[in-house]
Amino acid sequence: MDQTIDIDTATDTSRISISAHYTGYIWYNNGLSHKQFVTPIGRAAYWALKPMNAFMQAMIGASIDTFLLQRHFVLDHLVEQAIAEGYDQVVELAAGLSSRGYLIKQAYPNVHYVEGDLPGMSARKSGLLDKLGRPFGHITQPCNILDESGPHSIEALLGSLDKTKKTLIITEGLVNYFDLPTIRKVWARMAVALKGFPQARYITEVYPKLEQHPSYRYVKVAQKVVGFFTQGEYPLHYNSNETMQQGFLEDGFATVSVTAPEDYYGTLDMPTSSRQSLVRLVVAEV
Repeated sequence: MDQTIDIDTATDTSRISISAHYTGYIWYNNGLSHKQFVTPIGRAAYWALKPMNAFMQAMIGASIDTFLLQRHFVLDHLVEQAIAEGYDQVVELAAGLSSRGYLIKQAYPNVHYVEGDLPGMSARKSGLLDKLGRPFGHITQPCNILDESGPHSIEALLGSLDKTKKTLIITEGLVNYFDLPTIRKVWARMAVALKGFPQARYITEVYPKLEQHPSYRYVKVAQKVVGFFTQGEYPLHYNSNETMQQGFLEDGFATVSVTAPEDYYGTLDMPTSSRQSLVRLVVAEV
């Protein structure tokens, strides 16, 4: 693995790199990534979780992979929408083995794209991008979202950017690895730092605690499976769109919208589920 794992779910970020291998394979297996981003660990995790995915598909009409693909399609759509609005400086935190930056730079060569991740994963990603012929303006930079100061902090990364440009931060597959108080501190720091740009936006996904959802008991099973593979907890945040929106407003964002994948079923060509989705997409501006 890229990092030595010493788990404290409130303060350790290294275990997230484990899931990066799995999601990297999911993107590739569904035509959303370059084979360069596939790892043996990711392929092995895919086959290990295949029975669980089949069980969930039979029980609730959707699998872990369905939810991963739904969020990925919608987040890509939201990023492209922001670029169309003039956001030409994009920061992807905990980028892992996602090929989003690689594909965005191919489609929008003038966008300045920065991928931040833990030093081990960042170095690995840097090498992979170099092999693919990394274009100008595609940066990899070590970043630990929990560092409140120093060279690897969010503040340091944002401080290295062009302060005259409209700036977008995106995180995918990150926030539910931390308890809510911990990740809210990150969001609050992010909101403060983003106010140094003329316009700034944050896009992410959140898995809420929807106890009344008909599939909630299966979600709890999947939650434990993810926790087992990542050697830690996978807490769910907020119990409604309204409380989620209010939380982000309290953390320093001026406007917040919360949507679900099914809001995009008529717009995006992506996997659908027969029941209400279990993930929410958040767009927050300062």
